Amino acid sequence: MRRKIVSAADAVALVKPGDTLTTSGFVGIGVPDALLEALARRYATEGDPAGLTLLFAAGQGDGAEGGLNRLAPPGLLRRVIGGHWGLIPKLGALAVSGQIEAWNLPQGCLSQLFREIAAGKPGLLSRVGLETFVDPRLGGGRINDISREDLVELVEIAGEEMLFYRAPRLDVAFLRGTTADEAGNITMEREALVVDSLAQAMAVRNCGGAVIVQVERVARAGTLPAREVVIPGILVDAVVVAEPELHRQTYRTAFSQAFTNRIRTPEGEIPPLPLDARKIIARRAAFELPVNGVVNLGIGMPEGVAAVAAEEGLIEHVTLTAEPGVIGGQPASGLDFGAAVNTDAVIPQNAQFDFYDGGGLDMACLGLAQADARGNVNVSRFGPRLAGAGGFINISQNARALVFAGTFTASGLDIATGDGALSIRSEGRVRKFRTAVEQITFSGARAARLGRPVLYVTERCVFELGTGGLHLVEIAPGVDLERDILRLMDVPPQIGALAQMDARLFRPEPMGIRAAMLHLDLADRIALDPASGRLFLNFEKLRIRNLPEIARIREAVEAVCAPLGRRVDVIANYDGSRIDDEVTGAWASMVADLASRYYDRVTRYSGSAFMRMKLGEVFPQARTHVFETEVQARQFLEQGHGSAA
Repeated sequence: MRRKIVSAADAVALVKPGDTLTTSGFVGIGVPDALLEALARRYATEGDPAGLTLLFAAGQGDGAEGGLNRLAPPGLLRRVIGGHWGLIPKLGALAVSGQIEAWNLPQGCLSQLFREIAAGKPGLLSRVGLETFVDPRLGGGRINDISREDLVELVEIAGEEMLFYRAPRLDVAFLRGTTADEAGNITMEREALVVDSLAQAMAVRNCGGAVIVQVERVARAGTLPAREVVIPGILVDAVVVAEPELHRQTYRTAFSQAFTNRIRTPEGEIPPLPLDARKIIARRAAFELPVNGVVNLGIGMPEGVAAVAAEEGLIEHVTLTAEPGVIGGQPASGLDFGAAVNTDAVIPQNAQFDFYDGGGLDMACLGLAQADARGNVNVSRFGPRLAGAGGFINISQNARALVFAGTFTASGLDIATGDGALSIRSEGRVRKFRTAVEQITFSGARAARLGRPVLYVTERCVFELGTGGLHLVEIAPGVDLERDILRLMDVPPQIGALAQMDARLFRPEPMGIRAAMLHLDLADRIALDPASGRLFLNFEKLRIRNLPEIARIREAVEAVCAPLGRRVDVIANYDGSRIDDEVTGAWASMVADLASRYYDRVTRYSGSAFMRMKLGEVFPQARTHVFETEVQARQFLEQGHGSAA
């Protein structure tokens, strides 16, 4: 048996000029900083190895000096292919200025590409990236003019357009684990994620390259539990024991046992957010959380949704996920992003993106940096500033429902709240809603064509994606439509029925949305008036999402009506309610069944013209009995009219 433990200097001596290097990590988790630092030191002293190609999926850096920023000395890198660039500004500057060849490709596709390379395949076929800047018709992911090679091809398979991501040959992998034995078997018990370590090791090994892993400690050969080994020793060429300062668990946290998910933290460990624009936006996005659904929260503004869900008691009723492989629990934020506490599972990143790409997400909440009238969103490129798409394209193209979250303007926005209303004390200097976005990271036209539900949530208003682009659907109390919204948009949105955003969003106390989302308040929503003998159904601001929710409402109505032994007149309040398209048929059937057994005359009302139109479609024989106000509905019954449907 060859003992594989070597010094960092000896390990990086395996890297040759012109090699293609791949590295592990997500923000600061799993980043092999000791190896990166040793490679940079070798280049600084020897001028070798030069002209490397770097391939990475997730962003690996602290936004300053750490991670892949260490590889920025001119000449060390010749080309870089990466998913998220925002945390590596030093490399981003080289790419934007044309000092290196550079591409920005979807993080999930690069993650999956490691697996394809390991299997000896020529590349990856995917729909991800179509009609975005990654599509060859819109630039092919190139960051500058010197990057001429076609790394992405448009192909047709069985009559359908697809993108083919070509697989490069990999020569070296810099990876990270916790414990190595003398034979090179690697465990990751103190790491917050496993990312793509196994797939990258297999890919480089099968390309005939060198796999180098930095660890915290070394164990005797044959003493590691086999089920704990993430990277088998057969794949590993060299192991380096890192100094603690170059092996932090995240760039914010040196080590937290909670991030290993080998313990569960007490509830309430993460404090509520202060009531600012970020919390208002996170609260409004939280209204869209699907009960018992699977959700992805993006980096930045959407991270606040997890804190709001915890504050409102919703964490246990949704499964929050993050793209590097976290399933369940509560995701961390900032430079801890990617880690999570109290998770159900932590799986490889490429497997997580398989799940995402196949439509496994019921909802995703992602950042909103720029939008245009067609509903396109840009989060990846702003003039000379290169953020990169990260997993945004994979997630936004494939989630069943989508919420983009961000302030209405940027740079200098200052807001105040009071008495359930919003006021703008100082407007942001940068407009976000533009004539055209600088780069299409999300295609509004494609999403509208496919009928995907999309909301754009800001602190002062909410837009919905329709066939013609952006529709303004909600406005905050205290906000002036012309002054605070329309004059700050390059292109005005379509405006129909305009609802007010919920006043609870702008008050400091918890909103209490758990009861409404879980239908825990159904007993208060279904009431028989003893004086008139009428049944009042209050569905105000209730969202009907699935069949179990419909069944609970049926049971609640039956509990009131069955003992009466007679039919009742019904007034149903649909003000601010929402019935998801997938269950409108089931809802109509449930109502028809109740009407056939218990109802006499029925009227319905809603302040939303859209909801009245939808109710007319769901109950076509009762279209003339759907009103705008409760007063109109009552008067209709009192005049002896109504419908049993």
